[in-house]
Amino acid sequence: MVDPIIYSEKNSCNDKGPISDAVIAALKSVKDPEIPIDIYELGLIYDVKVQEDHINVLMTLTAPGCPVAGTLPRMVELALLTVKGINTAKVEIVWEPPWNSSMMSEGARLELGME
Repeated sequence: MVDPIIYSEKNSCNDKGPISDAVIAALKSVKDPEIPIDIYELGLIYDVKVQEDHINVLMTLTAPGCPVAGTLPRMVELALLTVKGINTAKVEIVWEPPWNSSMMSEGARLELGME
């Protein structure tokens, strides 16, 4: 699994500090309703940018016809709004690159019996 880019415009560098840990924890709190794995370990998160108190996330879904396409982005936004210092959140669904199982973490693949 390739970690999404967590970028803070305030610092103009990859922010691997406490806010990153809190953001990752918030993302991991959201489970895919059809697969019992969180969206972070599934590799659905493509990009995370933090600017001041706003966070912008680019993510995908496991399939274009995913039945939670209309509700999952809001679930992610609500989870991100629990992070201290984040007051606004925007989650955008993108389809490129298409998601595939190789984007999952090793732990997620093991949990699903894929390795």
